[in-house]
Amino acid sequence: MVFSFPSEVLEHIFSFVESDKDRNAISLVCKSWFGIERCCRYRIFIGNCYAVSPKIVIGRFPEIRSVSLKGKPHFADFNLVPYDWGGDVYPWIVAMAEAYPWLEELRLKRMVVTDESLDLLSRAFKNFRVLVLVSCEGFSTSGLASIASNCRNLRELDLQENNVEDRSGHWLNQFPESCTSLVSLNIACLEGWLEGEVSFSALERLVGRCPNLKTLRLNQAVPLEKLANLLRRAPQLVDLGTGAYSADPHPELYSKLAGAFEGCKQLSRLSGFWSVVPAYLPAVYSVCSRITSLNFSYATIQNPDLAKLVSQCHNLQRLLVLDYIEDTGLDAVATSCKALQELRVFPSDPYGAGQQVALTERGLVAVSAGCPMLHSVLYFCHQMSNAALLTVARNRPNLTRFRLCIIEPRIPDYLTQQPFDMGFGAIVKSCKDLQRLSLSGLLTDRVFEYIGTHAKRLEMLSVAFAGDSDLGLHHVLSGCKSLRKLEIRDCPFGDKALLASVAKFETMRSLWMSSCLVSFGACKLLAQKLPRLNVEVIDERATPDSLPDNCVVEKLYIYRTIAGPRSDMPDFVRTM
Repeated sequence: MVFSFPSEVLEHIFSFVESDKDRNAISLVCKSWFGIERCCRYRIFIGNCYAVSPKIVIGRFPEIRSVSLKGKPHFADFNLVPYDWGGDVYPWIVAMAEAYPWLEELRLKRMVVTDESLDLLSRAFKNFRVLVLVSCEGFSTSGLASIASNCRNLRELDLQENNVEDRSGHWLNQFPESCTSLVSLNIACLEGWLEGEVSFSALERLVGRCPNLKTLRLNQAVPLEKLANLLRRAPQLVDLGTGAYSADPHPELYSKLAGAFEGCKQLSRLSGFWSVVPAYLPAVYSVCSRITSLNFSYATIQNPDLAKLVSQCHNLQRLLVLDYIEDTGLDAVATSCKALQELRVFPSDPYGAGQQVALTERGLVAVSAGCPMLHSVLYFCHQMSNAALLTVARNRPNLTRFRLCIIEPRIPDYLTQQPFDMGFGAIVKSCKDLQRLSLSGLLTDRVFEYIGTHAKRLEMLSVAFAGDSDLGLHHVLSGCKSLRKLEIRDCPFGDKALLASVAKFETMRSLWMSSCLVSFGACKLLAQKLPRLNVEVIDERATPDSLPDNCVVEKLYIYRTIAGPRSDMPDFVRTM
């Protein structure tokens, strides 16, 4: 029997189990397995930095080498979480510096990361290898200079969507000449720092002396004439994010660029392409047959040029693009990209501003019909119909993620002027493995009844400007057995549904509600019923303690925690 195996054998077996859910299940089998799994877990993911304290994590897992940590709620991406709400990583780094001096990897998302934190990080962990910062804030290029100069074994520096202040324009010079270990360098989110030959020279030297560099994503300050030099120094690249990709048309530059791309025999992922000059796009055609991922979410490429490029990427699996692509461009995707698995279409002009409507439901229908492997969709458009959603549901029952955003709130089916209950109802009925869903458009309580009845594997639901009454929220909370995260804004849901679903909140990771009808008194009552959860009232109009019980709160954030109320709350937050 497996119970009689020596602990060393079980440790070896457990090392092949990577899923957090499976590791958690293993630890519950018996006390012996709990102890073995505890001491051989080297990676940990924490979805909320306030759900547990550093002390508890360190006591539970003494041998951690890699930490992934999230801070602010998801709606922070839409500026709905106050800037100084919290999420400072510094206390975590201080605690880990003492307990985990061998820490190698740190991945942070939506956290406050100061230069002091980065400096401590760079000095405390002598074998530090991987730093990934996604949608973080609070640091500058001075902090990056500390990482560059002190982390002598750095393999990955990945900066995505961060707000970075420029205090050290030449921070790349801080990488020592002995640094040859980089495998991934993503500096695409930085702005205005890479100016002058000193910084370009440092970047070229760094790229040239790292033979294992596979990912290089540049910021838009890197001009096109420098790209060819970088590609020649790193022909082994797999993932490239270009710089501005613009220059005055010149045959010699085009020839150098095309030749450099032809030399990149392993290149399969492309991104960047700010301020594109179309005349230089054919330079990448030589690699199109190998491309599996295209990220044009910041690219100002117009539809004809983009459609022509995409039509040559027959092995494309992932496409991120602005609605410049238009419906005809998505027709080209449907025809050419049969291997497409993920489509994300973002708005080039989210608020309309008098622009001509470019993208409609027709493009989504075309891709759903032409791409049999498609399972993840994020789609911004200006109009939609129930008929289109019904077609998507029939074409793609294998969808696991479906996020639809119609730019104008509460807009009905443009053909029938009816709510979208039937269309989204068809999605949740047909797509049995749906895990993530975002709703938009005119929706009544009926759609939430469909979701509660059919979306049994749904884990995350985002709702805005939808529903009629508390009944809608009740349907979701009583029916979606697998729901872990629920995000709601500008919906007529109030105290009744909130207080009737107390037991459900203990099985979820978090609930976010903003601009709804929840009263301060209901929040206090909920906190009394849920002592193991943090019930946060976020109200910038006044300190929450001054609110009367019948006052509707601005924002409510409920999350499961074993650490208790947090100690770093600003005045406009109260954890009850």
